[in-house]
Amino acid sequence: MLKAIIFDMDGVIIDSEPAHARAALSVFSSHGINVDTGYCNSFIGSSTKNMCEDAIKRFGIDITTSALLNEMNKAKSDIVKKEGYIIIDGVQELVKKLYKAGYKLAVASSSSPVEIEDTVKALGIRKYFNKLVSSSNVKNPKPAPDTFELALSKLGVSAKETIVIEDSDYGVEAAKAAGIACIGYINKNSANQSLKKANVLVESFNNLSTHFFEYTLQRSQGLPVYITDTKRLVIRELAISDIKEIYPIYTDPNVRKYIENIDDYMENEIEKQKAYIQNVYSFYGYGLWGVFSKTTGRLIGRCGIENQLIDGKEEIMLSYLLDSQHWGYGYALECCNAVLKYAKEELDIHRIVAGIDFDNSRSIKTAQKLGMKLEKEFTYKNRKKELYTIEF
Repeated sequence: MLKAIIFDMDGVIIDSEPAHARAALSVFSSHGINVDTGYCNSFIGSSTKNMCEDAIKRFGIDITTSALLNEMNKAKSDIVKKEGYIIIDGVQELVKKLYKAGYKLAVASSSSPVEIEDTVKALGIRKYFNKLVSSSNVKNPKPAPDTFELALSKLGVSAKETIVIEDSDYGVEAAKAAGIACIGYINKNSANQSLKKANVLVESFNNLSTHFFEYTLQRSQGLPVYITDTKRLVIRELAISDIKEIYPIYTDPNVRKYIENIDDYMENEIEKQKAYIQNVYSFYGYGLWGVFSKTTGRLIGRCGIENQLIDGKEEIMLSYLLDSQHWGYGYALECCNAVLKYAKEELDIHRIVAGIDFDNSRSIKTAQKLGMKLEKEFTYKNRKKELYTIEF
């Protein structure tokens, strides 16, 4: 269960890396050292102290680490006083949303304690953070896990109950070393960080839901992600252990009539479904999910959305299948309504289609009750179908 979210500061809350590089270059220049931004960028995600220690050794600067660090901090402070903070778009709203949802929040940054405190106060978000943690207070800065481990201790949560948001490779490595799931924020001013070890990447904080954080944590732990529920049903990602339950549904002649590409051999079908579960859900963030009865807990079918090419056009298609024993009781309408609502509100999808065999009267009635409109007839895999659409 997700209990806490830890934010890096520089590059995640404020877009400060370019200003930090300018400050460092100014200080180095005053000591007769000619370096470029590439040198400064190599320390993104680590600490300014680390950069000072490296520069003293590498360039033979006759100064103590603490004195050089003070010069760096003053140069950064002068830039902030003159130019102010450049806040990352959407981060204030996200912080407020997560706080309102009841999560514990912390900042864990390589910046100094004073810089962290001043920044969140200036942005009006200090009250939302339970703890502020600086690498200055640990032995080893990022990419070592110390900073995040201290944050976990201060928040009183475990690594398995927490997510970190980072924009740097050092930060991601630190999160993973601490055993924490990590969302990588792609910041174009963070020197082309690869973030390849992050669990998921985002380009914007706008419209991120609390559900997104919940399923990122679940997926990082190899758990099937809960999607939504209704009065009678739970809809979640399928686990590999569910495959043997769904295979008998596929083999029902009443169901199979409208399904393409079902393998006659269970072992082959299981391997296909394993590949689907392991690849499709995490790549797209959606797929065909399992539909479970709240009464029995048993799997009774699948429902969800998938990318399909229809008449040369990429579409997002609504699909479902249910155990024939559950036909005629409104389950199809119930699960499809829930999936459409989720697609609209959580995934921000604006158009969904359904390709239905022209003689499948049950599914046509369901599509109509969902508010979908007949757009055209088309042929798909040598089958005559009707395309129903809905736009939000």
